[in-house]
Amino acid sequence: MHFTDTVYRNPYWPTFPLLQITQGCTHNDCSFCTMYRNVDFRMQPMEWIEEDLQELAQVAPDARTIQLLSANPLCLSYDKLAPILEMINHYLPKMEYIYAATRVTDIRNKSVEELKKLKELGLREISLGVESGDDWTLDRVNKGYHASDIIEQCAKLNEAGIDFWMTFLNGVAGKEHSMEHAIHSAEIFSQCEPMLVGTGGLTLFPGTPLLEDAQKGAFAPLNEKEMLEELKTFVEHLTCDCSFITHHTISGKNLTGPDFLKRKESIIAALDHEIQHGNLDMMAAIRRNKQTL
Repeated sequence: MHFTDTVYRNPYWPTFPLLQITQGCTHNDCSFCTMYRNVDFRMQPMEWIEEDLQELAQVAPDARTIQLLSANPLCLSYDKLAPILEMINHYLPKMEYIYAATRVTDIRNKSVEELKKLKELGLREISLGVESGDDWTLDRVNKGYHASDIIEQCAKLNEAGIDFWMTFLNGVAGKEHSMEHAIHSAEIFSQCEPMLVGTGGLTLFPGTPLLEDAQKGAFAPLNEKEMLEELKTFVEHLTCDCSFITHHTISGKNLTGPDFLKRKESIIAALDHEIQHGNLDMMAAIRRNKQTL
């Protein structure tokens, strides 16, 4: 298999098989992220993709799901993506679900009709690393789009019938804009109606501009209690009926599951309990020990 850099994959999807079709990230400029900082973006050569699928056809001929890599493989145009999906179906004829993580901006270069055709070829589910629905926060961390872009592109996905996840990055606005980040994100996410909302807590990794800003006093990170309070505010204002996953915050391990609206009050109560009685020092230590997103 032609894996050319560190492999990041969705841990909630099957870990095998994986198929790399691009290298690196087209944006690669978010101020909190170093995942692909030293990897130049390029499309994987088609011959490599075909060789990998030939290998998978030997070791996993009955595969029904596959996860596309790397950071945002759906940046490729329809004309480049469609032949790859057709090749997947040729070598893995029982394929049912093709999944990929991607950026909001990657949907712009595809019409609704093209998205529908990609779904027919098996692209059933994607993750959008949205991080925030608040324009101030999106600008602050250099995501490269605004809330209006999120709404517009998610509407296209809904019309095409492609299921999608959206991520909320707890703490990324710092103390200065925490509540606005939580409330506006919940409002935008609710309007988009994703099948799943995932949340993770900000860690300031070495080499990130956001850590440098924090060291200079230009960014004030939240402590663990403030992170939980922000997450609680986000949950309180989230109104879409989705599945809900939260990680990177130790309290969240018991809050993950389907039917968010049915469980919303119990999630809020659990967060309240953690705010009042949780081992915040242990949570902070776990966060400090994280090496990567």
